[in-house]
Amino acid sequence: MVSADIIAAIATPPGRGGIGIIRISGKNLTELAKKIIGNLPKPRYAQLSQFQDNEKQAIDQGIAVYYPAPHSYTGEDVLELQGHGGPAVMNLLLTQCLAAGARLAQPGEFTLRAYLNNKMDLVQAESVADIIEASTSEAARCAVNSLQGRFSLKIDEVVNSLITLRILIEATLDFPEEDIDNMQLLHLRASLNDINTQLEQIFSSARQGNLLQEGIKIALVGAPNVGKSTLLNQLVEDEVAIVTDIPGTTRDTIQRTITIEGVPVHVIDTAGLRETTDIVERKGIERTHAVMKDAHMIIELIDTGHPLPDQNNAAICHIIAEKPHIVAYNKIDLSNESPRIAQDKNRTCLYISAKTGDGVELLRQTILKTADWQFHHAGEGVFTARQRHLTALILAKTHIDTALNLTENSLSLELLAEELRLAQNALSSITGEFTADDLLGEIFSQFCIGK
Repeated sequence: MVSADIIAAIATPPGRGGIGIIRISGKNLTELAKKIIGNLPKPRYAQLSQFQDNEKQAIDQGIAVYYPAPHSYTGEDVLELQGHGGPAVMNLLLTQCLAAGARLAQPGEFTLRAYLNNKMDLVQAESVADIIEASTSEAARCAVNSLQGRFSLKIDEVVNSLITLRILIEATLDFPEEDIDNMQLLHLRASLNDINTQLEQIFSSARQGNLLQEGIKIALVGAPNVGKSTLLNQLVEDEVAIVTDIPGTTRDTIQRTITIEGVPVHVIDTAGLRETTDIVERKGIERTHAVMKDAHMIIELIDTGHPLPDQNNAAICHIIAEKPHIVAYNKIDLSNESPRIAQDKNRTCLYISAKTGDGVELLRQTILKTADWQFHHAGEGVFTARQRHLTALILAKTHIDTALNLTENSLSLELLAEELRLAQNALSSITGEFTADDLLGEIFSQFCIGK
C-alpha cells in the first residue's frame, strides 16, 4: 500500500560537490514548499529560490523544480531542491524539510512508490539500482535495456501466450462434452514448444546480463608457493599481493576486480592448502574453504614441477568437483614449455607462467568460456537480470516441460491447467504482478537512500 507520508532525502552522493539535491515526494506539497522557498513553483520550470529556515534566515540559494502528480518519478507530487553540494548545507536543508512536515525516506522508497503507483514494473525498478551499481559500461547499457522495458516485454509476450492456452483449456474444462481433438492437441504441443524456445532465449540473454551485473567470483586455490599471488598480480597488472619464496606467505584472502570483455571478474587469492600446525596459517586455510564454497568458479594452480594434489582433502575435492573448475599448471617458464590448453577428465587444463605472463590471456578467455559468456556488442539483446529472475525462469520452464509431458502421455486437463498457472505465476513474479510483500521489502532495502 502506498504511504500518504511526505518523504524527503538527499538524492546526491555523500561528500562535497558542486550541486546537492534534496528530493521530496508526497501528496500536496504546497504548505511544505511555502515554509522552505515561500511558494510552490510553476510546474516543470526551474525557479531560482532562497531556501529558508523557520526564522526566514537563508540556508542556501539554488533551483527549485516542481513535478505535479502523476507526471513525476514517483507518480506523486515531487519537489527537488538543487543547492550547493556541501554536506553541512545539505544536512541543514534536509533538517528543514523534516521540520516542515516530511519524514526521512527509507532506502529505495522513492522507487518503491514509483512501482506501487504503476510508473514502472518490478524489473524496471530493480534496473534503477543496477544502473547505479554497474561497474562497467556494458553492464550500464544492459541495465538501461531493462529500464526501458525490454526484459519485461519478453516476459509479457510469454505470459500472454500462456493466458491464451489457459483460456482454451479452462473452456474445455467448463464444457467437458467438448474434448480436445487431435488438431487442438497438436496446436497445444506446438504452442508449448514455442513457449519453451522463448524461455530458453530469454534465459540465455538474462544469464549474460546477470554475468555483466554481478560478475564472476573466482577463487585461486592450490598448495603453498604454486604462484597464486603471482597470478593475481599478473591478472590485475599490479603488485597487490606479497610474493616470496617462503611457503605460506599469504595468510588472508585478497580480492581484486578486473574486467574481461566488459564482464567484472572478482579474483580472490587464498592461503595455500596444506597440513600445518601454525594457528594463523590454519585460520587462513579455513577462510580459503569458505571462499571456495562462495565462489562461482575455482582456478586450481599446480606447479608443473611438482604435480601433486595430495594436499586436497576429501572436503576440498568435493567443493572443487561441484563448481566450474579450471586447472592451471603454472611455472612453464622453468621447463621451457609453451602455453597451451588441454582437456583432462572433463576438466579444462591450461599451461601458463604467472611470472612471465605467458598463457595468462588464454586463461582470461577460458574464464569467460567456462562461465558461458557470449560476447554481445554494447549489450545488444542483453538485459540485466538478478538471480531471482533466473530462478523464476528455470521454474517456469520446469512447469512447461511437465505440461509437455502431460500432452505426450496421459492427458489430464486439470493437471495441465495447473502447470500452466504455476508457470505464469513464476513469470509474473519477475515483473511484480505476482509478488509477495516480503520480497518487495528485501529488494528495495538494498537501494540507496534518495532513490
